[in-house]
This record gives sequence, C-alpha cells and structure tokens, in this order.
Amino acid sequence: MNTSMPQDPHFTKQYQNHLKLLKLGGLQPKTVDAYARAIRRIGNYFDCRIDSLSSDQLLDYFNELLEECSWSSVKLDLYGLKFFYSRVLHKTWEDIPLIKPPKTSRIPDILSVEQTGQLFAATNILSYKVFFFTIYSMGLRLGEGIRLTVGDIDAHNMRVHIRDAKGNKDRLVPLPDKTLRVLCDFWAVHGHPLFLFPSRKRGLKNAHLVDQPLDRGGIQTTMQAVVQQLGIKKNLMPFPASQLCHPYAGGRGRPA
Repeated sequence: MNTSMPQDPHFTKQYQNHLKLLKLGGLQPKTVDAYARAIRRIGNYFDCRIDSLSSDQLLDYFNELLEECSWSSVKLDLYGLKFFYSRVLHKTWEDIPLIKPPKTSRIPDILSVEQTGQLFAATNILSYKVFFFTIYSMGLRLGEGIRLTVGDIDAHNMRVHIRDAKGNKDRLVPLPDKTLRVLCDFWAVHGHPLFLFPSRKRGLKNAHLVDQPLDRGGIQTTMQAVVQQLGIKKNLMPFPASQLCHPYAGGRGRPA
C-alpha cells in the first residue's frame, strides 16, 4: 500500500495537525513516524476522505493491509487512526471488534559467547565493530546505542546514563572495564565533542565535524551482511532487548 504523502490540501492540513499533536503528546519518534505513516497510507487508500469512515470500510482496509503487512503494521495503523479521530477530528472512536491481533509468545534468539566474538571479528568497519560490541556488552537497544553521547559515560562510577529509553524513561547501566577502554580508544580516533558514534558520512578523520550520529540503516545493513557471512541462522534485527546476553537489557535490572 502507498505510504507517500497524498496531494490534497484538506488532508495535508489535517495531517500537519496530526503531526503536531503527536509530537506534543510526548510520543517516541518511532511512534510518531509509525502513526504518521498510518494516516498517509489510510489517506491514499480512501482518496483522502477519512473523516467519516464506516466500520465496513475499516474492515476492508485492515483485511487488505493484513494480506500485505504484519499484525504489527495493523496495530500501528489502528492506533494511529484512533489517535487521529480522537485528537484531530475530536470524534468518539469506536473500537472495531473483529480486529484483534493474536497473542504470541516467542522464545528470543540469543547469541552464544562464541557467536558474538565471531560477529565482532567479522565486522571490518571500525564504527560498526565498536557499536556492536558496546550494545551487546551493555544490553542496549539499537536506538539507545545510537543516541549515546560523551556526557553519558560516567567513568568514575563505571556506569552509563541511558536517556529517553523505552517508555520515555532514563536508566543507568553498568559500564564494563573493557567496554570503557574500547570506547575511549574509539573516541581518540574520531574526537567528536558530542556523539560517541558519529555519522560515517565524512569518514573517521572528519567525524568530529558531522552533526548527526551513526545511521540506523547502515548499522542494520552491516549486521545483516555479517550474519549472512557467518551463516548464523537467527533473527538479530533490529536488536530487541530480549535477545541481548546481558541482565540489564531493557531495564530489567539496576546497578548496585
């Protein structure tokens, strides 16, 4: 289904209001993007006439969406549309009783110590090698690792301040000695005043000049390539906390 921006003045005005309300609602950037994408997709599907959709129309839409996408997309589109109706249109939202994602319980894929060692060794690009080692050694999510700054590292107390994590909550995680040494050596190479993992767009020699951190897509592409190269038959993207071999992943623990 088409997720590009529909060319309709009335829809565009409502969409912009939707974006503003999403941001003011304190939602995470990924959630804002998902809900905005949902409204664009729904707008394209219904020719931008989404002010008064009937239950039958929505059932047809979500049934077709499920044929092309996962239940995760169905849920995000449903929640995005619910937010749009209640906050932008100021209309009462009636849940669609037939849309009920199945409950799942999956055993997470976890890398062995040997496999993590192989992964680090097979990653040739220094930025990604250090990034992978850091998130696996401290149990961080992908976005948490990308957002790390120099000021988040508390070398005196051997801990790291993880900011704006899941649920918009901060947490502290222990900083292993080896991880600190690796990060210090890496920072000595790029010297960025803010980011621990600066963008690779200008190379490591000029990394101190960039204005954004490491690109999420580049990280994921590199991980997928290394995993395929090693022949690891596990789903490692996009770094869910449940797969990380560390007790503090996802905020399940706190340093003493």
